[in-house]
Amino acid sequence: MQIIKSFFKLLVFICPFVVTAQSVYLPQGDKGYHFVDRLEIKHQTNTNINFSTLKPYNRKYIVKEAEYFDSIQKQSSNSLVEVATNPLNFTKLDEYNMKSFLMNNSEWVTGYKESFLSKKNIVGSLYKTKPNLLEINVKDFFLVVNPVLQFNLAKESGSNEMLFLNTRGITARGMIAKRLGFVTTITDNQERGPEFFKQYINTQRAVPGVGFYKGFKGTGVDYFDARGYITFNAAKYIDIQFGYDKNFIGNGYRSLFLSDWGNSNLFLKLNTKIWKLNYQNLFMELIPPYTKTADDIFERKYTAMHHLSMNVTKWLNVGVFESIIFGRKNHFDFQYLNPIIFLRHIEGSIGSPDNALLGGDFKANIAHKVQLYGQLLLDEFVLNKIKENKGWWANKYGIQLGVKYVDAFGVPNLDLQAETNSVRPYTYSHNDSVSNYTHYNQPLAHPLGANFQEFIGIVRYQPKHNVYILGKVIYYKKGLDSLGYNAGGNIFRLDTDRYGIEEGYKIGGGQKITCINALVQVSYEFRENLYFDLSYQYRSYKVANYPTQSTNTSLITAGLRLNIAKREYDL
Repeated sequence: MQIIKSFFKLLVFICPFVVTAQSVYLPQGDKGYHFVDRLEIKHQTNTNINFSTLKPYNRKYIVKEAEYFDSIQKQSSNSLVEVATNPLNFTKLDEYNMKSFLMNNSEWVTGYKESFLSKKNIVGSLYKTKPNLLEINVKDFFLVVNPVLQFNLAKESGSNEMLFLNTRGITARGMIAKRLGFVTTITDNQERGPEFFKQYINTQRAVPGVGFYKGFKGTGVDYFDARGYITFNAAKYIDIQFGYDKNFIGNGYRSLFLSDWGNSNLFLKLNTKIWKLNYQNLFMELIPPYTKTADDIFERKYTAMHHLSMNVTKWLNVGVFESIIFGRKNHFDFQYLNPIIFLRHIEGSIGSPDNALLGGDFKANIAHKVQLYGQLLLDEFVLNKIKENKGWWANKYGIQLGVKYVDAFGVPNLDLQAETNSVRPYTYSHNDSVSNYTHYNQPLAHPLGANFQEFIGIVRYQPKHNVYILGKVIYYKKGLDSLGYNAGGNIFRLDTDRYGIEEGYKIGGGQKITCINALVQVSYEFRENLYFDLSYQYRSYKVANYPTQSTNTSLITAGLRLNIAKREYDL
């Protein structure tokens, strides 16, 4: 990705003359994401936080808005005017979560910080503040260093093997003169997951969420996960991030545009936020499908993505998305570096060899209680063919619709979410094996690829400040290939591999499978970011007309984790 690296060097050369205060971002899976969701829905009309479609969140911006919410809440609590008593309808637990959120982002907190200090220091200067092993905050330098741990043991029905996850690592974030931000997270992992997880690894030659791995104790995997980036400002309204990590575009549990479900990648991101607009340019270096047989250098492919969102009203945000994935022999196509021009026009002007996708999204906050959201992804389509409704193969698109409901039915801190995702056959695939919408043998967007219909229900409940209850049900139907027939669900296959059949392709066509994956989890937070998790998971996977290939799995898991999101098996 030499051109992107050269472009980054140019920015570094120019930007020291114009940079302003710069922030790093909330890590993947941080509990702050759900808290920010609640703030946005409850306030309803905060136009700054309504740009939360793009993840990860910038710590500086969300702390600024959280402090604003906190201040108006405190003012209203002291007010004698009845109508302004509680404009955000904050619960006692919201107030606790606000303090926890600010404490975990203390570098940008402007108010009272004495409550962030530990009552007793551990081993001298360690854990002076409650969340952080080491925190240094002096003039022109901020640094936080924390351990990362996750130890899980699990028992799967029908198996005598003990399942486990053993993660040890370190994470650090900091700022230099509030001009340059940096983050690094390094973990070493050994894992033996449930049977369906192992089957996925064997089929895809990839561990979900990570990249290179080795075998471990016969049926386990051993992998090293290292991520990091730097951030700075090119101008007052333009943030730049460069590094190796994950990004997510969407408001749902899944994304049809770009998900953080797969492996990290090298990227350069420019985010411009001004007036009612937020515009993101994302350039990434990816790994095309591969089979590793020796210590050879992997080939490369590249993508350029644009996402423009606008606050149409104070409660409604809409966005447009475009992406191009292209495979040149290990070099970036210079024409796609244009951060403004319509990418599909460039793709056409150079001969239309690449995989172009377009899309739109929306998010509407209603009545301080509900959020509606959705995505429409267009890979290819012809309107007349859609009207004919004969299942033409090249009508390739996906639809997402979802709703979030906070403090459901008047129960404080009971939050519900429902979502459906539908993607037609052959979506994300292409006419060559390089330019499909994948990275490191995993989908870039939805983990099911294409040719599926999915329904998700999520219940989150926080009965006490340190107790979190999660219920989640995922149901999907999908069509698999059978007897040489390409049903369009495997996005790694060529979309030209259809044996001359042009019509009759519908979601679930091919060898039909259905799956229910249900989880109940209780987490207890001993101290800031240290959890004990206990969960029960049930998965029923049925293959039509082939009962011997159908499976039922029960999984009981217990474990401890520190400064990391819980490992999930939601395939």
